[in-house]
Amino acid sequence: MQLVRQKDKKTAIRGRRTWVCALLAMAVGSGCAAEPPDGGSGSGVGGGSRATGSSSAVKPAHGQQRSKESGEKGAGEEAGKEAREEAGNKARKEAGKEAREGAERADPAEALAAYARRMKKTQAARVAAAKRWRLKQTPLLAPAPPARKPKITTRKGFEVDHQKGLPPVFTTVPTKKKIVFLTIDDGAEKDPELLRMMSELEIPYSAFLTDYVVRDNYGYFEKMQDRGVALHNHTLNHRYMPALSYAKQKKEICEQQAKIEKRFGKRPRLFRPPYGSYNEDTLRAAKSCGVKAVPLWAAEAFPDHMEWREWDRDLHPGDIILTHFRGKAEWKGSMADMIRNVMKVVTAKGYAVARLEDYV
Repeated sequence: MQLVRQKDKKTAIRGRRTWVCALLAMAVGSGCAAEPPDGGSGSGVGGGSRATGSSSAVKPAHGQQRSKESGEKGAGEEAGKEAREEAGNKARKEAGKEAREGAERADPAEALAAYARRMKKTQAARVAAAKRWRLKQTPLLAPAPPARKPKITTRKGFEVDHQKGLPPVFTTVPTKKKIVFLTIDDGAEKDPELLRMMSELEIPYSAFLTDYVVRDNYGYFEKMQDRGVALHNHTLNHRYMPALSYAKQKKEICEQQAKIEKRFGKRPRLFRPPYGSYNEDTLRAAKSCGVKAVPLWAAEAFPDHMEWREWDRDLHPGDIILTHFRGKAEWKGSMADMIRNVMKVVTAKGYAVARLEDYV
């Protein structure tokens, strides 16, 4: 029995090695030595010879001088050779990656080891980024999002008269995980440093845009969207909604929905009323143009302090943090300073920042 198992194991290993070599051969026209089924000697994949995908320039005969014309031809061949080699190297890298991924799928132990290597590399990059951006602690990594999003309901005390059927209004996402969500409002300050910082630190956030302050530089928010940031609705003109008629509120919300969809290709599901102020008309208007939920906030971040809306002045699992696109003209610091401050608080309290759209 032991001999049979050993033989089966060797057969499996040979089969996996043959599969990897075949993949390399298909990708770049070259292969590696493959063991024949009986364990004896054999030729490599591709009939025993390897196609390199490149050719060498013909070497002139001994003592023969190349003419200018042949020299130019040789230079062209050399350039072509370099181009083919570069393409071949790229193809080999891609084939090698596919081969490794295939081996991981075939071998659970290798898959686990590869995952550990990736996590170690990712964490090292996060530590380096935290030092580069002068964070006191490396931000904690958020856990994997839930397979099913939690049910969102309106927070007690935040209801309107006829709340049933209207988008829920909430300040905290129901979860037991030590995570919080970072949201940034309006779009007045367009600091390129923020884009680099959040990308390098891999901190997720959501943007709630007001058209009258973003329209002078839509491109900035396109770059933000390209980095995985979801763009949501904060009205056309940042008006105090309860003072407006239903028709004017609908114009503020629905026309901003259409602008964001036309400009950025995706209709927002979330809406935040300016100043966090709303009434029944606000929620009815929002629902009429596709809004599914109205996230407010439990805390607000500034470059030099935090402002708390909860009685215990603390963070809780699922809390939403608000901040704004502002700069030194209005704040005692930059957007980067604000991020440093909020992450100092969040990380010190043992929380990670998660992506709001994974939960709502």
